[in-house]
Amino acid sequence: MLMYVDPIAVKLGGLEIRWYAIIIVAGIALAIYLSSREAVKVGLREDDVVDFMLWGLPISIIGARLYYVLFELPYYIKNPGEIFAIWNGGLAIYGALIAGGLTLFFFCRHNFINFWTFLDITGPSIILAQAIGRWGNFMNHEAFGPDTTRNFLEKLHLPNFIIDNMYIDGIYRTPTFLYESVWNVLGFIVLVLLRRKKNFFKQGEIFAGYVIWYSFGRFFIEGLRTDSLYMFGTIRVSQFLSALLFVGGILFIVLRRKLKPKLAFYDRTQRKEGAK
Repeated sequence: MLMYVDPIAVKLGGLEIRWYAIIIVAGIALAIYLSSREAVKVGLREDDVVDFMLWGLPISIIGARLYYVLFELPYYIKNPGEIFAIWNGGLAIYGALIAGGLTLFFFCRHNFINFWTFLDITGPSIILAQAIGRWGNFMNHEAFGPDTTRNFLEKLHLPNFIIDNMYIDGIYRTPTFLYESVWNVLGFIVLVLLRRKKNFFKQGEIFAGYVIWYSFGRFFIEGLRTDSLYMFGTIRVSQFLSALLFVGGILFIVLRRKLKPKLAFYDRTQRKEGAK
């Protein structure tokens, strides 16, 4: 008997709270906590992260949804009431990053904070939040890959509850959500370990490392997904952006080090006493 997960976690009268929403919020909360702790180590205040999130979080959610809707515009023109139904899924991480990045730029300018340092403290936290968020896709039974067999899934040594919930619409599916979640957790570990090395990263390079790591994995995983957004009918949007970001991230580090050899290293020894 299959152990099928109900996407709805709680029902309160006519109100339904989905696992997708709970998991996304949990990932964001953990990212804020970790970024706040790191902020103090580089001379910022914990409140700087919280203050930014008051603006950055809602704008990023809007950006993530707008990005998704724009690439599925024919559907949403016919179903305008679905545009705001984010609890059913349909948040694109690249849209969130674009909107959040622009918001952060103006936030840092207004508060006299180094833009690149702020990006560096958030990079590892973002990729961990993404790893957690993919389990929201699992609960929604979405973001899966091509048809497969139960035998293949068992060979991956997956627990039964994952295998059972990869049985979607009468067919077993490839768990691309899990591939990306594992890839992102590995990225978080690598970035955090390297960040601890003194004089290893220069300002902005931790975030660039996040971009390089994430986009490399996303390019290949996106090629397996069956729900990709397309442009011109044939090009997967996320693969195209992943390729651009991967190359751009490498060029950013190489050219910036060449053009700005005296650029400061990421420094975790500037902790402010009593920072809150």
